[in-house]
Amino acid sequence: MSVSSLGSDPYRDWLRQTLSPEMGLRRADQLVLSAVTRRGWPAMQPFGPREVVAVLQDVYASLREELGDARADKWIESATQSLSVFMQTAPAPAPTKTERQEPVRAPVKWGRRAHDLPLLLARVHNETAQRSLDAIRVTPELNGLERAAEWDVQATHAELRRWEAEDRLSSMRAEHARAEMAEQVRSARAQERLLDLTVRELEGEARFSDAAARRGTQPHSRVAGDSSGPLAEDGGTLRGPGTTAPVQTQLAHNRLMLTQTRAFLEVFSPLADEQAADIAPLVPEIDLEAQRLSISVQLHPNVLRARHTLNYAEWQAGDSASTDPRVREAQQALAQVETEAAHLLQDTLNTARQHQMQFSQLRIRSQELERRVSQLSASGGDPLSLARVQFEAQQLRAAIRVHADRLLEALGLLDALGGN
Repeated sequence: MSVSSLGSDPYRDWLRQTLSPEMGLRRADQLVLSAVTRRGWPAMQPFGPREVVAVLQDVYASLREELGDARADKWIESATQSLSVFMQTAPAPAPTKTERQEPVRAPVKWGRRAHDLPLLLARVHNETAQRSLDAIRVTPELNGLERAAEWDVQATHAELRRWEAEDRLSSMRAEHARAEMAEQVRSARAQERLLDLTVRELEGEARFSDAAARRGTQPHSRVAGDSSGPLAEDGGTLRGPGTTAPVQTQLAHNRLMLTQTRAFLEVFSPLADEQAADIAPLVPEIDLEAQRLSISVQLHPNVLRARHTLNYAEWQAGDSASTDPRVREAQQALAQVETEAAHLLQDTLNTARQHQMQFSQLRIRSQELERRVSQLSASGGDPLSLARVQFEAQQLRAAIRVHADRLLEALGLLDALGGN
């Protein structure tokens, strides 16, 4: 499908022609209108790649319910590949005749919030590119440069979105760090309770052993609580009652750990807002295995910038574009950037998948431990066993938060780099 065969809103027209064979033109129009209404877009807003992807996601969800996963997956794969090819020839919706008569816009006055230099520069570059495109559109002599200027606007807008997303990611990471510190403090409190009970238990066993030694008898081993020790920070176990080490060695070790834990709490508990640990991380239910990268690669800021460079080189070369060395160099650079962007996006997606898997597995283990805590509390289990299970449960909660936070950050980075 060529751009010239489409109307003044090529992406919307492409979408209607792509949807109509599967569901008919009328229903295709209804789905597009529904997407516009639900997202609050202006009714006559020209579509771009992101609007098309949003509608395709709606259609994919509908087809999964109606036709099943296999047919829906095949359809969305074909549609995204087709859109990826179409995007290479359609950088932006064509301007209307009214838009061509608009005067060049005045520079934007930046407010105090534009204090971050990379974000400020991205805003300036985007505004400069848009003003240049406006000037080209009202200058007949520069009509041939309009296509390259449109790609420049697309590239600077993608770069602006990237830095805006990075700004949001910075705030997100700060919130995550506060919540993770709160979880660590709570884990330390649970560890302190466990160690305190362990030390008391070992002190009792040591007194019993000393009394037996004075009587000249050999005491039987007194095992307090479960014989399996609780998890330590490094994933090992805390030595406690029931281990084979001599009682005095166990006692000295647990006293040392109790002292260290209390020192940690003394320093960090005033710094942490433990209420942050009460707010569970909101992890979206998203099927990362079904993510398509073909569109994301074409929306990557570096790819859009390389495509602008190629179009500019073609404009400079004119009729000799097919043999111009600058054009060939720009084509090679574009291919290299596309490969690098695909690798970066794939690595980020794989990271998100790994954290999602760990998050799901740990959440199941955590639910089992929470049930054990409830059972021990309800049945009046011994305090040491209860403290041990509570400590394990708290450590799992802390680990779950870490994986949830890294997953959210990876998803945010995918969005910053042009992900869907």
